[in-house]
Amino acid sequence: MDRSISASEANQHFSELLRNVADGECFTVTSRGRPVARLLPIDRVQEQRAVEMLLDFVERLPRRTAGNWSRDDLYE
Repeated sequence: MDRSISASEANQHFSELLRNVADGECFTVTSRGRPVARLLPIDRVQEQRAVEMLLDFVERLPRRTAGNWSRDDLYE
């Protein structure tokens, strides 16, 4: 789960924040109590994009049915 940090705190401790992100931590940056950005390691971003692309691809696949199979039919 992301740690929450205010924008002003992130600004004051930016170098430390980047080191923590490089070590694998994730942060949600807030402004006036509302989330406005996420900081996470680049490999996590690429992983999330890959998962999103895969899910998008699967959702677009045509739905097909294979008939009425019972559980017993599948084990025979």
